[in-house]
Amino acid sequence: MRTRVKICGITRIEDGIAAAEAGADAIGFVFWRGSPRCVRREQARSIIATLPAFVTTVGLFVDPAPEEVREVLAAAPLDLLQFHGNESPGFCAEFGRPYIKAVPVRPEIDLLQYAERYPAALGLLFDAYRPGGMPGGKGIAFDWSSLPQPLADPMSRRLILSGGLNPQNVATAVRTLRPWAVDVSSGVEATDADGSPNRGVKSAAKILAFVREVRNADG
Repeated sequence: MRTRVKICGITRIEDGIAAAEAGADAIGFVFWRGSPRCVRREQARSIIATLPAFVTTVGLFVDPAPEEVREVLAAAPLDLLQFHGNESPGFCAEFGRPYIKAVPVRPEIDLLQYAERYPAALGLLFDAYRPGGMPGGKGIAFDWSSLPQPLADPMSRRLILSGGLNPQNVATAVRTLRPWAVDVSSGVEATDADGSPNRGVKSAAKILAFVREVRNADG
């Protein structure tokens, strides 16, 4: 099975093109204002207009008002929605688009029960949790062995692995869990001269290395 790859937190045309040319299956746009990777509706539309065929476009939201989602959809032709907050199953399904639901991996959450609440979700994105932090793009991984076996079953085709992935560890992650897809944001971002991350700016070389590692693990 070929593991799908999503590059999230795209803010620039050149980064969207780099992801597509590297072989990414999907790119993600963050519409949550609390993120340094947040994009404007018009910005996302401009990037989407440059993409080739068969690259899925995903919009990420965190507990949005319904009007906010509708305004984004009216401006930018997104294929898929991704919800990272406490959105109800009914809310996630009301916009006429397939959706992904993020699942925060934390000790007090029964992951199986959480997943069962969203039977209509096209995928379940398991992400690391840090108290008081951002809901995504934190650059930290969770214990992959903490996923219950039914969720890690490759035949379910719903497992999307996120949280702390990068070109150095993604091959191990793929071989360990055999997820349907992997999702990366901070792990392929560029760094400034002092080594600090440049939030929202991707490195074409890191994107290419990430996709190559996934393909090597598939093989």
